[in-house]
Amino acid sequence: MNSSVPDIQEAHAKHVVVTDEALTVDLVDGRTIIVPLVWYPRLWHGTVEERNHFEIFGEGAYIHWPDLDEDLTVAGLLAGHHSAESPQSLKKWLEARKSGRK
Repeated sequence: MNSSVPDIQEAHAKHVVVTDEALTVDLVDGRTIIVPLVWYPRLWHGTVEERNHFEIFGEGAYIHWPDLDEDLTVAGLLAGHHSAESPQSLKKWLEARKSGRK
């Protein structure tokens, strides 16, 4: 029996949009991934400017937000992976933001 399960390792981003509610990633194969922004607390806490300052690299396999120190993979998005950051790490990052440290 043949299966038509897509190979998520082959998915590549071509365009990214971040709103206050969602992260939307258009893939080169025509699919679009939309996930709740709350899944990624650093993006959710980021400013509009920080969210819009990202890099797509690795032939579209990775998305990096340098101002937020956040990295996501297209494969992870397709698999439904939420942020794996611990609450303690997020708390430390938020406190550093408040004090002006990065």
